Amino acid sequence: MIPIAQPLISDREIEEVVKVLKSGFIAQGPKVAEFERQFAEYVGVEHAVATSSGTTALHLALLSLGLEKGDEVITTPFSFAATANTVLYTGAKPVFVDIDPKTYNIDPKKIEDAINSKTKAIMPVHLYGQPADMDPIKKIAEDHDLWIVEDAAQAHGALYHGQMIGSLGDMACFSFYPTKNMTTSEGGIITTDSDELASAARILRAHGESERYTHVVLGYNFRMTDIAAAIGLVQLKRLEGFNKSRIENAEYLTTHIETIDGIKHPFILDQVKHVFHQYTIQVDNGKRDVFKDFLDENGIGTGIHYPKTIYQQKLYQDLGIKGHCPVAEKAAEDVLSIPVHPGLKVDDLEEIVSVLEVASEKYFS
Repeated sequence: MIPIAQPLISDREIEEVVKVLKSGFIAQGPKVAEFERQFAEYVGVEHAVATSSGTTALHLALLSLGLEKGDEVITTPFSFAATANTVLYTGAKPVFVDIDPKTYNIDPKKIEDAINSKTKAIMPVHLYGQPADMDPIKKIAEDHDLWIVEDAAQAHGALYHGQMIGSLGDMACFSFYPTKNMTTSEGGIITTDSDELASAARILRAHGESERYTHVVLGYNFRMTDIAAAIGLVQLKRLEGFNKSRIENAEYLTTHIETIDGIKHPFILDQVKHVFHQYTIQVDNGKRDVFKDFLDENGIGTGIHYPKTIYQQKLYQDLGIKGHCPVAEKAAEDVLSIPVHPGLKVDDLEEIVSVLEVASEKYFS
């Protein structure tokens, strides 16, 4: 089986973890501080606040903005559930806007119609590693005095018009889950240029402490460990190489998929660097599921990201949170992710293309 994802952990990560374990300083400490400094420098922002997961990063970011019950956050319905769940954690309500049919990212042309007096923020997702179209989103946010929180969980190292993802909004949040472009085993990070927002996130991250044993607000234990940060420091140095391999693998797949009937390769916006957290094809004529089964049976790992829109999930139906996003609903029926990770060899790529060709002949000839 060629897996859909494969974390790449070298002896160097293991050695750094062992050093932390031997140091006796295992919880949040100097390694976390160093990881925050280096990640902020990489993204090109003033501050980075490391957290226990990408989900807790989003939660802290929204809390730092002062969101509360009755507020609304505009976001995409076509993402992992954590995107919208973190809005619910604050007591606010996610409002879903449909996606662009080519990029699968939120469609800026549809955002303005969803804005009302309760709207406080826009949360675009840089899905699959491709930046959302941020210039029109930033213009809308400026015109309506709204915050922007980038969900950059899948976009480490991606660029939009030459600017690093994570530096385009008021705050941005990354995930370091094992399948992401870089990992800390589990973890997340917030990036921002705002001293005030960074300070609020740091206080909320650690039980609401402004200083040791001085609790000024209701906070949480969302801290990253030095063990995770030690892994992250090594992975950050490897990130550009990982992304280069992902992009090269994607280029190989795209070149060959162009000649295969029944499937469409990913569309890439002009002037962006897509870092291919996922390589997601569209399967025509409602045949995605049989296509997926065929690939799985023939040794090609696959994933469906995502089989339902968020508002179609039972939780959101039970809460009465609705959406009308026909483009996203159609995408949920058609998309299929295939391996693109940097662990692939040439033989793997050739095998993936060969199985895709046979599947196309079986279902589209």
